[in-house]
Amino acid sequence: MRVGVHINRFDHPGGGPALGVELAAAGDAAEAAGLSWLSVMDHYFQMEFNDRAEDPMLEAYTTLGYLAARTSTVRLGALVTGVTYRHPGLLAKIATTLDILSGGRAALGIGAAWYDREHAGLGVPFPPVAERFERLEETLRICLQMWDPEENGPFEGKHYRLAETLSVPAPVSDPRPEIMIGGGGEKKTLRLVARYADACNLFTTTPEEIAHKLDVLRGHCDTEGRDYDAIRKTVLYSGDPLTTGDLDAFTQDITGYTKLGIDTVILSPRTGEPAAFIERFAAPAVQRLAGLD
Repeated sequence: MRVGVHINRFDHPGGGPALGVELAAAGDAAEAAGLSWLSVMDHYFQMEFNDRAEDPMLEAYTTLGYLAARTSTVRLGALVTGVTYRHPGLLAKIATTLDILSGGRAALGIGAAWYDREHAGLGVPFPPVAERFERLEETLRICLQMWDPEENGPFEGKHYRLAETLSVPAPVSDPRPEIMIGGGGEKKTLRLVARYADACNLFTTTPEEIAHKLDVLRGHCDTEGRDYDAIRKTVLYSGDPLTTGDLDAFTQDITGYTKLGIDTVILSPRTGEPAAFIERFAAPAVQRLAGLD
């Protein structure tokens, strides 16, 4: 099992002027630790359950571009982009640019969005959940069309209409940037994973619950004619050991997931100083998890 880190706070004690140096150090630490994944949140406001909406939050893709320039091996992505945040044609172009400038290390993490306060705060439309899922599926289709070198014609959907799906230069990832869909909704989200995604991301709850979610995904794959084993399975972990630094407790927590085919556990610490966390906790966690079977 591989290890990633998800940067979800930007409340560094040094404030905004310290964030560039901190993120550069986090990129250095991630590669020294052998992390396979480094992500940031894609939100306008900090999530309220992560403290306060008024806390610092950086724009995701600008941040990922900065991290791309400071790293050379780790895969980069947003965990995850809400489908409402950017027009899908623009999103595909942004993800393509990140992929090119990172040398093929970009992933498109995407979901149906949920944080109504930040939409209302910045005046961004926030349609009902059913429409958001319709828009999510159309966005996935648009991205795939824009990344198809043989296709640059129009797209006609219910919510989006593009006269040309032109995206030049093309991504350098082969065959294209990885699409990761976040969330465990059994009727819609996991169906979209089976139909379109290269990877899924689930919240760690219990091994039994994750096993159930993966069984649901397998059923959707059967319906869609998709190879279940071709989808990379990842989980997001934010348990107490990330705060206490208890690697033994963390290893015990994760052991139950090792036989479920989970490819990567992504650690989600609540700290504005991720570089120190990576050095102190994530680096030894890489070694711990490499030895699990």
